[in-house]
Amino acid sequence: MLPGVYYAKKKSGEPYYRASITFKGNHISLGSYDTETKASSAYKLAGEVLYSTPDIWNIDNYPSSCLLSFDKWVVLINLRDNGIYFKNPIYLKKSYFLYYLDKDLILKFDVDDLFYYARHKISMRGQHLYTSEYGMQINLRSRYGIKNYAVEGRDYRFINGDNTDFRYSNIEIINPYHGVSKYIKNNKTIYEAKIHLNGDYIIGRYDTEEEAAIAYNKAAQILKNKGVSKNFPENYVEGIDEITYAALYQRIRISKKILNYMSS
Repeated sequence: MLPGVYYAKKKSGEPYYRASITFKGNHISLGSYDTETKASSAYKLAGEVLYSTPDIWNIDNYPSSCLLSFDKWVVLINLRDNGIYFKNPIYLKKSYFLYYLDKDLILKFDVDDLFYYARHKISMRGQHLYTSEYGMQINLRSRYGIKNYAVEGRDYRFINGDNTDFRYSNIEIINPYHGVSKYIKNNKTIYEAKIHLNGDYIIGRYDTEEEAAIAYNKAAQILKNKGVSKNFPENYVEGIDEITYAALYQRIRISKKILNYMSS
């Protein structure tokens, strides 16, 4: 058997060949191949990359007909350049790191997130990014306080305009609560709560976003009591204990359109 190549069989009995390489004490699986020659070629290329310099092989000059997956390519080059092995396609920079979903889609993260993304692979379905944890899909943006229902530009924004840059300093949560929007009137900040039925219904306008969030919760409960079957999300209001929440809930006034709404 050629160096770096291992013979194996599938459950069906069909043979295949695995390639792997060891570099600085790290044993790296390179992939599975249908021929010994391909597996050997992948092993040789991996060796070339690991012992090359960035001017010869780098992430940007990934060969179009490469026998190594792009993920493995990033892993090898990061190990060569930074001396750290990650199973996921991470490349370390000085004060942040890059996570390559593919050659053209690159996410940026603070080093504080390195341990998490070194252990959790990022996947993409449609426009949604997620990781898997205990068999559940976790929306990546939820790690940064961005709610599932949030709309970019209204509820949150990427300060530098780059929505692939998930560094904490680049994410601003404009509105943390569902159904709440903020605007300025006569130099005063107003928080408006709305709820969607067959169109948007204004619940009311309030002095604080916490009051508006509680008003949304109250309106949702009123509508459920009236027989509306829609599954309204509930706002969790941080920094308010149960007694204060209950007092605000009782005091907050709700639009008559909600109080008089008739479920069809």
